[in-house]
Amino acid sequence: MKVLLVEDDKTIAAGLDYSLQQEGYDTTICHDVACGKKQIKGNKFDLILLDVTLPDGSGYELCKMVRERSDTPIIFLTACDDEVNVVMGLDMGADDYITKPFRIRELISRIKSVLRRYQKDDESKSIIELGNIKINILEAKVYKNGEEINLTALEYRLLLTFINNIGQVLTRNQLLESIWDVAGDFVNDNTLTVYIKRIREKLEDDPQNPVIIKTVRGLGYKVGG
Repeated sequence: MKVLLVEDDKTIAAGLDYSLQQEGYDTTICHDVACGKKQIKGNKFDLILLDVTLPDGSGYELCKMVRERSDTPIIFLTACDDEVNVVMGLDMGADDYITKPFRIRELISRIKSVLRRYQKDDESKSIIELGNIKINILEAKVYKNGEEINLTALEYRLLLTFINNIGQVLTRNQLLESIWDVAGDFVNDNTLTVYIKRIREKLEDDPQNPVIIKTVRGLGYKVGG
């Protein structure tokens, strides 16, 4: 779990660095906005802790920069609990704030709480439902009416291609490119037809009249939309 800490007080930063590492976090420390920007541009973090007041700017500037790029969790560390400052930070997209001085256990608790919220969001996004079909992306499992359906690696990869492009018509060439090297075998146009037929037999209530993987005549195939 990678954490970026931007804090100009080097004593506080060193203490937080030690405590976070003891909790198993991989920390990167910055003491100003310039360093923070460099790290945000060049690395991906799981959580960002921002001091509000920095020698060359403010944490708000970094928060705005992060939100333009991602939904990475952000917690403000502030010496001022003035309502205007707190609201400003939250309105800019921060997930929480903690007022200095604070106990390290309180900060760790806040961090875990924020990360749990994001984990739940990620889990909800990982479940795709198409009628009576449910695809759990995290587990790479497919269910029909609550019962698991066994798909081969190629069949699952093909289904995943459709899921990642819901509502879009995919040509046969696009589908072939998506599954080309999965099995290490040559996949030709006829093989693609066979795999789509197999997936329909496993997922559709009536494979002869598919409602999940639809044929768009002259163009290709489409799921949803």
